[in-house]
Parts: sequence; structure tokens; C-alpha cells
Amino acid sequence: MTMTAVTINFNPIITISDDQFYQLCRANPDIKFERNPQGEIIIMSPTGGETGNRNAEIIVEFGIWNRRTKLGKVFDSSTGFKLPQGGDRSPDVAWVRQERWDSLTPEQKEKFPPIAPDFVLELLSPSDSLATTQAKMQEYIASGVQLAWLIQRQNRRVEIYRPGQLPEILETPATLSGESILPGFILDLDIVWG
Repeated sequence: MTMTAVTINFNPIITISDDQFYQLCRANPDIKFERNPQGEIIIMSPTGGETGNRNAEIIVEFGIWNRRTKLGKVFDSSTGFKLPQGGDRSPDVAWVRQERWDSLTPEQKEKFPPIAPDFVLELLSPSDSLATTQAKMQEYIASGVQLAWLIQRQNRRVEIYRPGQLPEILETPATLSGESILPGFILDLDIVWG
């Protein structure tokens, strides 16, 4: 049986404020919630072992690079971001430049930071819908994300999203470059494809 995300639309019956959504997530720590710009709540299914392992390996690479460069903050898939376009999203990997992170108040940092990360990565799992995830990538870019990678492990395809451009599609690339957004960062995709 394949698990998929479930979307619950409370509109127009109930409008859930940002604080209420945050409290809902806190009261249910074993459930991963997201909210799209239309206010629909999405219950995300957990990933399987292969995807979870690949996610962990990827986050290690970002952590090592960030610890060395000290250019910003790295976040895992447990972090919710309040995006400027209205959605509350939890990318598999997110990165925010240090000066942008420092501009937030301590309370904003503690809750779902009201900021679009500079970079996001989504690793498509077998339970994810490609079309839904592609729409989420467009939402990230519309919200101010500067570089976004959608990695499709099953077919070894990567979609690279940048503002004002159509997605660039790469078939079985060996590496991905962080370009000017993540200076000097190279992701060796052997840890994903392997």
C-alpha cells in the first residue's frame, strides 16, 4: 500500500490563524503538517527507509559545508517556514543566509520562521505526487527562494528551479552545484543514486 499526503480543506467553515496552525503542529508532534497558500492543511506521510536514509546523507553534506563556510543556517525537514505567499512548508533541506536569519526576532526564529529560505531541496519519495511536488517548487520560487532542487531518485532526474526561468531538467547528473547561492557547495549524487 502506498501512503500519500492527505489534504484537508476547512475553508470556508473554519479559518485557522498562523498561531493556531503552529499550536496544531505542536500538539501533534508525531504528524507532519504543511499548509498551502489556500489554507488547506496537508498531512504528510512518513518516508520509507531508502528515502529517509538518502535525506539524512544529503543533510550531512549540507551541514559539513555550512559548518566550514559559516554562511548561513541549514534546516531539516522538521522545520516549518511561513512563506510570504501564505503557505507553511517543510522542505527536506533548507538554507537561509546568515544575515537574513539574523534579521528575524528570537520569537520568529522559535516558531515557523516567516521567511523564504534562499535554497530548498525536495527529495521525491515513492509516496509523493510529482505534479504536487512540482507545484510546491513553483510556490517556493514565487515566495522568494533563489535556488531549488527537486531530486527524483527513482528515475535519476533533477529539476532545478530559479526565479524567472523555466525549470532546468538534468538526467542522471553526477553532481549538483550550489551556484552563487551556495558558494562552493557541490552535492555528489552517488549518495542519492547509490
